[in-house]
Amino acid sequence: MYRSLFPRDMVAEMDRLQREMQQAFDLSPSIRGFARNGYPALNVGSTPSAIEIYAFAPGLDPASLEVNLERGLLSITGERKSSLPQADSKTAVHINERFAGRFRRALSMPDDADPDGVEARLRDGVLHITVRRKAAAQPRRITVQ
Repeated sequence: MYRSLFPRDMVAEMDRLQREMQQAFDLSPSIRGFARNGYPALNVGSTPSAIEIYAFAPGLDPASLEVNLERGLLSITGERKSSLPQADSKTAVHINERFAGRFRRALSMPDDADPDGVEARLRDGVLHITVRRKAAAQPRRITVQ
């Protein structure tokens, strides 16, 4: 089959390239930090007793996910299967914007993160990871006698 060397809509393609170049050089912080366009998208927050991580990963099988905390680095790895028809089928795919394949995201944890206090739950496409802080780092009130 003959394929053109140039996209049909050159203006749209140039606009897309310009946006990607702008994002590559734009270092302003966002809600997800400096690592943009990673998969899964993350929101990270903290409380005095824990670090809360939300990874947005719809359509993932919990068995395909692995969460590890080792030497202060929390990693989320897994694989997202493609829902596209196989190459031998006669179906033509015109647009494919959904990520498929292996992925890995890594976050540095603070020194007071407890590697024995990690819980992960996947519900409605959101992986919620809670990393408790070590008891010695917890604020406490000391009574004066």
